[in-house]
Amino acid sequence: MVRQLGHSHGAVRNAALTLVRRGEADQGGAGQPEFRANAKTAAAAQTPVISPPGTHSPRAQAATARTTAFAAATPRQTGPIRRAGGQLYHPRELADLPDVEALNRLRDADVPVLLYGPPGTGKTSLVEAAFPDLLTVAGDGDTTVGDLIGEYTQDDSGGYVFQYGPLVTVMTEGRALLIDDATLISPKVLAALYPAMDGRRQIQIKAHKGETIKAEPGFYVVAGHNPGVHGAVLTEALASRFSVQIQIGTDYDLALALRIDARVVRVARHLARQVELGELGWAPQLRELLSYQKTEAVLGTKAALANLVGIAPAEDRDIVAAAVIKAAGVKKIAPLTLGKQLPASAARQPPGSTGSAHRGRPR
Repeated sequence: MVRQLGHSHGAVRNAALTLVRRGEADQGGAGQPEFRANAKTAAAAQTPVISPPGTHSPRAQAATARTTAFAAATPRQTGPIRRAGGQLYHPRELADLPDVEALNRLRDADVPVLLYGPPGTGKTSLVEAAFPDLLTVAGDGDTTVGDLIGEYTQDDSGGYVFQYGPLVTVMTEGRALLIDDATLISPKVLAALYPAMDGRRQIQIKAHKGETIKAEPGFYVVAGHNPGVHGAVLTEALASRFSVQIQIGTDYDLALALRIDARVVRVARHLARQVELGELGWAPQLRELLSYQKTEAVLGTKAALANLVGIAPAEDRDIVAAAVIKAAGVKKIAPLTLGKQLPASAARQPPGSTGSAHRGRPR
């Protein structure tokens, strides 16, 4: 059956488990699970099955039709691109190409990419815009090999089954994988990824009977790195796996085009120059500028400026506050803080109601 479907055992198993979770198939059997159709299976076959956290069509067929990366005559994606979450991404220039097109050409040529830059500059947004079939792993110091490859989990019957991880999913479905904050992950854990990225393009799951997983065409890895973040270490082994390394910074012209307060953008530019000179450790990036715009729309300019100062690291807050005061023309600015307790008369009451009338009313 697996050969007839043209997918790996892992991919077929995951699809069957998805049907079981949706009540569109039944699971039985002791030890090795068995899957049986039920009354809802036929209806489920009429619509595509989406494997959590969101499966897209494999790129295998497209990959076999490709020639070389530079022979592709794909249209230049210069306009805004809607990401999976609904947000718009505005492409930027990279090597005389729109960044999303450049990333797709690198994927077609199977050239892994490392994106590096301060948090909030749009690294994740770029990858999401470039690859609709993306699966993301958020890395940190607690990320384990099981988080990447998979591990045994207990099922409803009390037995243990091996649940494949995101790396196996993208390999068997020919999808893109973003390892976000990769440099926060232990080098020993990342080593489990390397055989899939080199000429072998396969991994062996020792915990699951030594099963070998082979990468389908279209499988691709991108990593994100935030230099300067505590605990982030770009090892030589990790850097050598990514032939192209792209620095990502905030596009302040884009911030102005998005109608963010020009005074605040000017402050961010000034602080960013101080960071480059080593005089400061933090400057607002596009993420913080967009947050400022939303806060201003809800709470007003004064509160938005106070919040911008408040989110700065404590050691940089005085310098940020001074820059905001100068640009905004205010006398004083402090982090957004709760004030005095509101008087009891300010409590919400139905229009026209009074305490004495309420006490005299029968219940």
